[in-house]
Amino acid sequence: MRVFRTLLAFLVLAIPVTLFGQVSFSISIGPPPLPVYEQPVCPGDGYIWTPGYWAYDESVSDYYWVDGQWVMAPEEGFLWTPGYWGWGDGGYRFNEGYWGPEVGFYGGINYGFGYPGEGYEGGRWDHGHFFYNREANHIDESRNHNVYDAQISNHNESHISYNGGNGGVEMRATSQQEAVSRQRHVAPIAAQTEHVQAARANPSRTSSNHGKPPVAAAIRPEPVNDRQTAEPAQTIEPARSEGAGATVEPRNEPLTKQSESNQTQKFVHPNDLAPIARPEPANSGNAKADKKYQQQQDNLIARQTQERQNLQQRQDLEHQQLTQQKASASQTQQVEQKHQQQTQQLSSKHEAQQQTLQSRQPQPKQQKQQDRPDKKN
Repeated sequence: MRVFRTLLAFLVLAIPVTLFGQVSFSISIGPPPLPVYEQPVCPGDGYIWTPGYWAYDESVSDYYWVDGQWVMAPEEGFLWTPGYWGWGDGGYRFNEGYWGPEVGFYGGINYGFGYPGEGYEGGRWDHGHFFYNREANHIDESRNHNVYDAQISNHNESHISYNGGNGGVEMRATSQQEAVSRQRHVAPIAAQTEHVQAARANPSRTSSNHGKPPVAAAIRPEPVNDRQTAEPAQTIEPARSEGAGATVEPRNEPLTKQSESNQTQKFVHPNDLAPIARPEPANSGNAKADKKYQQQQDNLIARQTQERQNLQQRQDLEHQQLTQQKASASQTQQVEQKHQQQTQQLSSKHEAQQQTLQSRQPQPKQQKQQDRPDKKN
C-alpha cells in the first residue's frame, strides 16, 4: 500500500497544472491573515523553500494552517510557484501551486522569504546548482556554500492571504505570467502532499485559534517513507504587525533531538534498492510490435540502471566529503535524509516510467465472436 501511495503521488507529476487548476469548491469567506513565522535552517543544497499557507477542509468547513517546508526540487532548474486563494464566481477558490522553470502568478500574496508577491527573489539556479539569497533565507553556510546577497522587494506590506473579493490583494496576472502558466509544469511532489495530509490530520483550525496558529515550520525535509517521523522543530509566535510573511531575523536554535529509533534507522541509497524487475516478454502475436516493445523495455532498464549508478556515485562522493570534513552527527543526519529523499524520488520516477511503458504493451487482437445466436425465422 505504501509503494502504491508513493507511486500514485508521483504519477501526478506528469499531469499539466491546468488540469489541477482551482479546487472544486468555493468558500464564501476568505482565509485569515498570514501569520509571521521564522523559517527553519535550509537542510542542504538543492532544497527550495515552499511557504506556508491556509488550506481548507471541506469535511468540517474550516481553514487549517499548512507549515512552510524545504523541499528538494523535482528537476534541476525548477522553481516553486505558491498556490493562492482567489475570488471568482461568488466565492474564494484555491489555485494549486506547481513546479516549473519560471515562477508564475500567485495572487500578489507576500508569503515572505523571497516571495514578495511577484516572482521569486530567494535564490536562483546557476550551472546546475541552486544559489541562496541570504537576505531571504535562513542559511547555514557549513551546509550551503552557494550563497549571495540581494535586497528583497516588498510589494505588499499586509498579511492579506487572498486575492480579490472583499479586502483581498488587488493584483492581476501580467501577460508574461499568463505565458508562464502555459509552460510545462509538475504538480506538488509526494513530500508536499504528505505534508498537507499531516497538517489536515492534526490541524490548527481557525475556529479554535481565531486565525493565529502556533506555527511550527518543519526544520528538516519531509519524510519520504513510513519509517521516519517528522518532529516540530520550533514553535513560532503568531502574527504581529509587520508585513505579511516578512522575514524575521533568524535565531540560532539547536535542532530538535531525534528519537532513538530515527538515529539508528537504516537510510536508503540506490544500492539498497531491489534490482529493476524485467517484465514478461510481450506475446501479442505481432512479432514486429513485440520486438519493438522489448527494445523499449531494454532501453528503459539500461537508462534507469545508469541513473541509479549516477545517483549512488554522487551520494558516495558526499559521504567521502563528510568523512574528510569530520562532520558532526547532525550534519551527517541531514545529508542522509537528503539521500533518502533523492532515492525515493528516483524510485518513484522509475516505477511511473515502467507503468507508462507497460500500458503501451502490444495486446493480442481480439478474436471475432464466432458463435452468434441464430436468427429467428
